[in-house]
Amino acid sequence: MKLSNLNSTINNIKSLIKKARQNVVYAVNTEMLKAYYEIGKKIVEEEQKGKKRAEYGKQLIKQLSSELTKEFGRGFSSTALKNMRIFYMTYKNQIGQSLTDEFYKLSWTHYCELIKINDEFKRVYFQKYTLQENLSVRDLKRQIYSFHYERLLLSKNKKELINYEKESNIPSTPEQIIKDPYILDFLDLDETNSYTEQDVESKILDNLQKFLLELGQGFSFVARQKRITIDNEHYYIDLLFYNIYLKCYIIIELKTTKFKHGDVGQMNFYINYVKKKINKSKDGEPIGILLCAQKNNIYVDFATSGFSNKLFVSKYKLYLPSKEELQREVSKLL
Repeated sequence: MKLSNLNSTINNIKSLIKKARQNVVYAVNTEMLKAYYEIGKKIVEEEQKGKKRAEYGKQLIKQLSSELTKEFGRGFSSTALKNMRIFYMTYKNQIGQSLTDEFYKLSWTHYCELIKINDEFKRVYFQKYTLQENLSVRDLKRQIYSFHYERLLLSKNKKELINYEKESNIPSTPEQIIKDPYILDFLDLDETNSYTEQDVESKILDNLQKFLLELGQGFSFVARQKRITIDNEHYYIDLLFYNIYLKCYIIIELKTTKFKHGDVGQMNFYINYVKKKINKSKDGEPIGILLCAQKNNIYVDFATSGFSNKLFVSKYKLYLPSKEELQREVSKLL
């Protein structure tokens, strides 16, 4: 047997084993979710028989937890049983009717985070987003608590976000990829210290996967400090990406200071260069994103008006903002 044929056979067998293992995990997860749903249903039905529902439910869960833990071990604490109850209440109109196989591709720990979201549209959004991006539970939690959804809502109105979600969160316009602010807490940089643009840039590349997740759907990294040479003078684009859905280059310039109108001229220069020298015939118009430590929206509006190129200015934060801080951001933008 030829070596190439042998390697092909080995790889095919490996693929069969991996697929079989994935099917086993999927089957176990599916049965587990169905069981937890049924447990939640039984708890709710039993609670409804009690005269003092709240107190009866509390005692029921406590006793049930004790009995199940004795017989089956861990996994049936009072908190876990309460989650099963909420799981049933959240999905009772969907289980067994309109749910697809994709519903069972998420783990129980994923659903323990999703059922905390009261807004149904927001919950469905994150459910689909988690599947599309194959988010771990940790990444899902970060996206929820970094106000990913709310920041998308700032860049689109509710109707646009609904359409965006119906399109499987795949962007079709430049505006759909822009967030404001961008949350870079994963860089582990102290907000109180000062950093150079090179410091932030290096940290981003050290955490490229998380930065791509923060940017959104369809981003791929192209280059750092992309050199441009004109008339024997060199210029450097901080970060260059490509979006596979918009089919265009994304230029990101980092500014560790407050936004200045001169930054727009520099970005416009880079956009025009990419458009004329790097773009291929099938590529769309390049997009420029200026990431600044601070910005004044009125100042930005005056500085960017009149440019035909797609140029956006967003703030970045090195820490996770509180709900109150985000609400202040919303008020400013509105």
